[in-house]
Amino acid sequence: MSFTGKYQLESHENFEPFMKAIGIPDELIQKGKDLKSISEIEENGDNFKLTVTTGTKVIVNSFTIGKEAELETLTGEKIKAVIRREGNKLKGSLKGVESVTELVDANTLVNTMTLGDLVYKRTSKRV
Repeated sequence: MSFTGKYQLESHENFEPFMKAIGIPDELIQKGKDLKSISEIEENGDNFKLTVTTGTKVIVNSFTIGKEAELETLTGEKIKAVIRREGNKLKGSLKGVESVTELVDANTLVNTMTLGDLVYKRTSKRV
């Protein structure tokens, strides 16, 4: 199953506590909690380009499965990470945050980010 497509955020769980834990300022958390971000994924073999647009903020990350890439985090920091593919899941560790993005069916993308015992789950639908 290909990840390629455009997905709109439908729901998320533990947004505020997770954003606080990674250092996002309260004012940005309040602005961002009701925004329906759009994730656009381009998959070409092992090469991926992910563009996430939330309001006026746009984060673009490109990576190749199994190779170190420089990725921008939610806080705007650039870090080096390796993304692995396991079936219909993309997994990576981004500065202590374990990220798993799973294509649960042809139209549903679930991203789970775990920091310690805090789990932030985003569910997006293909548009």
